[in-house]
Amino acid sequence: MSNNFSKEALDRLEKIRLLKESWVIPYANKFEWKQDIKDIKGKPENVKDVEPMMENWSAWEFKTAWRMMSFKSHWKLSFWKIRDNTDTIQVCFVKDKVKFNTWSEVVESLTIWNKEYSAYKIIDKMFYVGDYIGLTWDLFLTKHWELTLFVKEFQMLSKAIRPLPEKWHWVKDKETIYRQRYLDMVMNEDSYERLKWRSHFMKAIRDFYFENGFIEIETPVLWNAASGAAAQPFITHHNDFDSEFFLRISPETALKKATVGRFEKVFEVSRNFRNEWSDPSHMQEFTAIEHYAAYWNFEDNMRFTEEMFDYIFNNTDLKKEVNITDKEGNTKLVNFQTPWERIDYIEWVKEASGIDITKYNTEDADKLRADIKAKWIEFEGMDIMWTPTLIDYLYKKVLRPNIVGPAFIYNYPKTMQPLARQNDENPEIVEQFQVVVNGWEILKAYSELVDPEIQKANFEEQTDALEKWDEEATSGDDDFVLAMEYGMPCQSGWGMWVERIYSLLTEQENLRDVVLFPLMKDNNNHKLPEEEESEEEK
Repeated sequence: MSNNFSKEALDRLEKIRLLKESWVIPYANKFEWKQDIKDIKGKPENVKDVEPMMENWSAWEFKTAWRMMSFKSHWKLSFWKIRDNTDTIQVCFVKDKVKFNTWSEVVESLTIWNKEYSAYKIIDKMFYVGDYIGLTWDLFLTKHWELTLFVKEFQMLSKAIRPLPEKWHWVKDKETIYRQRYLDMVMNEDSYERLKWRSHFMKAIRDFYFENGFIEIETPVLWNAASGAAAQPFITHHNDFDSEFFLRISPETALKKATVGRFEKVFEVSRNFRNEWSDPSHMQEFTAIEHYAAYWNFEDNMRFTEEMFDYIFNNTDLKKEVNITDKEGNTKLVNFQTPWERIDYIEWVKEASGIDITKYNTEDADKLRADIKAKWIEFEGMDIMWTPTLIDYLYKKVLRPNIVGPAFIYNYPKTMQPLARQNDENPEIVEQFQVVVNGWEILKAYSELVDPEIQKANFEEQTDALEKWDEEATSGDDDFVLAMEYGMPCQSGWGMWVERIYSLLTEQENLRDVVLFPLMKDNNNHKLPEEEESEEEK
C-alpha cells in the first residue's frame, strides 16, 4: 500500500504547520457540551429569527462538535454540512459575524505567516472536508426552510490530512470498503446503520438470555485440543510452555465443563477460528453464540429458539419477512413467523439422493464414497473425507439448497456428531437439529452426550479419522472426559453464527458486510482512496 500523500494532503499538512506556528492548536485535548444533531433537530422551540443574528453577534451559547462533510460559499456566507453519529445538519458562517477560538484566545482575525486572516477567511482557507470542528451557535430556518446553525464561534478539534473518498467511486470499490471500514461508515449511511444495529441485535439476544435465567461466561481462546466441532484448526506456539496450542474452534466443551461446576444455564458470545476456505459465506474468524441448559433436551431448545427469534423481532427494527439469496443467487422471501417447519434429516437425504446414511458407520468411508459417486454426486475434497464429513457434504449438496424455511432439520445419524446424545429409542441417530433458511444454516443444537465412556470412545474414533487425513475431524479432549467422569448433568446445547444470521436478516450477500473490520489478505499494492481522482477536492 502506498504511503505517498496526494497533492491535496500535502497542502493540508502545510496548513497544519502554519497553524501550529501561529499558536493554533489543530488537535484538541477535549471538547465539552457535545450535543447530538438528532436532539437538536428534535427541539424546534430553539429556532430563532435570523435577522437579529445578522444585525448583532449571536447571544446564545449552544455548543457542539462534529465532522465537516461538504461546503458551498456565497460571497459573505459559507454553508457546511456537518455530521455526527446521529444525523446531518447545515451550519452557516457569516462574514464579520463569526469569531475563531485558537484555544488560547477568541479572535476576529489572526496573523498566519505574516498575513492577516479574518475568522471567516480561516474557515474558508484553513478547514477541509473531513475536519472536526467545535461550534457555538444559534438555530434558525433559511428561506428554503432548512434547519441551520448560525455560527457565533468555532475552533479546530482535529484536522484530517487525507481527503475523504469521492462517494460514488467509493461505493463500487468493495476491497477498499473492507480494508478501510472507517471510511465506509463515513461515506455510506447504509453501512453505518447496519453495523450500528448489530449492537442492538446483540443486546436483544443478551437481554433474552438474562430474562430466561442464563448467565454469561468467558472461556479460553487457546486450547490444548482442537475440540468442539468438526473443522481444521489454527495452530500457534506458546513460547513459555514450549507447546503447540489451537485457536478455539468452538467453546462447547469448556461451556459444558462449567455445568459440572453448578452453572446450570450458561451462554457465551465467542470469537471462533476455523482454518477453512474464504468466500462470501465463510470467514476463518467469526462470532458465535453458544448456550447450554441443564435438564433440557433438543426439543426444549427448539421451543427456546422460536421464542428467541420472536423476542429479537419484537425488540429491534428488523423485519420478519426477509428477502434471502441462496448460494446459487436465487432470492426468496422468508417469513420468520413461528412456528417453523420440521424436516427429518435422514429421511429427506434418502429421498433426495437415494442413499440411506444410517447404514454407514465410521469405518465405512470408502463404501459411502463409492455409493455417492455411483449416484453421480461429487463435491470437492470428498476423496480424503471420513464418514461424518462425507454425510455432511452429501446433505449440503442434495438437501440443504432446496429448503426455504426457516426449518428445523432433525434426526441425524450418530456418526455425524461425536458430542451429541444418541436417541433412546433408536441408538443409530442423535438428538440434534439445525435451522436452515433458503439453503443457509444459521444455528444448531442437540441433546448433549454426558456419558464419559461413550464420549471417550467417540473421541477415539475421531482420532482415527484424523490419522487417516480427515482434517475436519474432531480432536480428542481428555480433560473434557475427566470433567464428565465427575458427573455432568443432562443438558442441551445450542450455537448460532452471528455474522450468518445478521447478514441474512439485513439482506446482505457477503458476511463481511456485517463485520466492522473483516480480515483481509495483506496487499501492499492496494491504492488508497485519495490516490484516485476525487470530485470533493477543495
